[in-house]
Amino acid sequence: MLTYDPVVYSRILTGLTLFVHIVYATIGVGMPLMIALAEWIGIKRNDSYYLLMARRWARGFTVTVAVGVVTGTCIGLQLSLLWPNFMRVAGQAIALPLFMETFAFFVEAIFLGIYLYTWDRFKNRIYHFLLLIPVAIGSSASAFFITSVNGFMNAPRGFDLVNGKMTNIEPIVAMFNPAMPTKVGHVLATAYVTCAFITAAISALSLLRGRTHAYYKKALRMSMVTALLFSVASAVIGDFSGKYLHEYQPEKLAAAEWHFETKPHAELVFGGILTEKNEVKYGFRIPYALSILAGGTPDTVVKGLNDVPVEERPPLKASHYFFDSMVFIGMYLTVVSLWYVIWFMRNRRQSLKKPHNRLLLRAVVLGAPLAVLAIEFGWMFAEIGRQPWILWKVMTVAEGATTSTHVDTMLWLFTLLYLLITITAIRVIIRMFKSNPAEDEIKALGWEGGGKK
Repeated sequence: MLTYDPVVYSRILTGLTLFVHIVYATIGVGMPLMIALAEWIGIKRNDSYYLLMARRWARGFTVTVAVGVVTGTCIGLQLSLLWPNFMRVAGQAIALPLFMETFAFFVEAIFLGIYLYTWDRFKNRIYHFLLLIPVAIGSSASAFFITSVNGFMNAPRGFDLVNGKMTNIEPIVAMFNPAMPTKVGHVLATAYVTCAFITAAISALSLLRGRTHAYYKKALRMSMVTALLFSVASAVIGDFSGKYLHEYQPEKLAAAEWHFETKPHAELVFGGILTEKNEVKYGFRIPYALSILAGGTPDTVVKGLNDVPVEERPPLKASHYFFDSMVFIGMYLTVVSLWYVIWFMRNRRQSLKKPHNRLLLRAVVLGAPLAVLAIEFGWMFAEIGRQPWILWKVMTVAEGATTSTHVDTMLWLFTLLYLLITITAIRVIIRMFKSNPAEDEIKALGWEGGGKK
């Protein structure tokens, strides 16, 4: 049985909350883009199937937004309850992005409501599409502001620390910290990839079940092309992230790669087992790759863990395996999306009539849960790899945590809450679409054939 320790329980509860919230947050960031693309294509091509994609996806999106509000509120509550010392020290520096994140969400929510209730209200559909732009901007801005807070935790800037108190605070400098560009870029790109694979998986699963309507084939095509574009973007930003870690958080990069000796020509280790003597067995090694990732050349000297005090090293096994899992899934998603695009280009003229490769469809379906797992693994690495610091080189996790004796009770209550809202959300979304398949809605609207009638 786990011995009560408020720090441990605070980490578990915060980790659980982030684990749940990040799914809804990712959908909240990525789906407005997918909806916007579908409606824009539908308007430009006068294709009612794309308009219906936007319509149906927007319905499901509202459910995830509602749940995301609950889990997001829980995070704000837990920052004050579980990490009071951290908020006391850092609260002034990060107050601006926290406030702006709330404002961005309000913009998103207000215009989403208007967007949903104005279907078929405009003779010129472009006016309805324009209502979605603030939704997409608001969701991405929300991700920008909250991710900049996490960036500040990894690269604190914009203050002087005097006797444990922040003075001479510059909120703009704190928000635009060195970690912000790569973190925000990676969060946005991976959110778009994940949502593209979610919508693609729904279409691929329908095709596998024999529902060969052109609606699903067009949805799959749009989603997979989008997935390929942002998969490549994620890989490029990931390269920049490695260079950021090399310059600002070398301990984190070394932990991710089990790199112990400071040297040039460092090799990248994928997989493997770490022994008690810090020897790596059975790992796949790529010569010079870590040095190239860190500085762009094989001669780049990469700091090793032997030069890091043991008490300041991140958990090595968790950091390495979460990082490797994230990278592997990213490669899988890129390969599958490229596979689809190549298949489509070869069968372009017959893509709406020719049966899809069933192995490819299964790979697309598998990509959706894997994409969500990659998001989870990425955040786990981001947080675990920062240990033992809650505020890099300024405050440890233990120093920032509460001393309350009731965090274990909170853990049980919040766990029940997350189970309840997640099960409810899944049931609502399944019933929403299972009872009203796309084919039936197309017939009911008189949109058969792809052009509005």
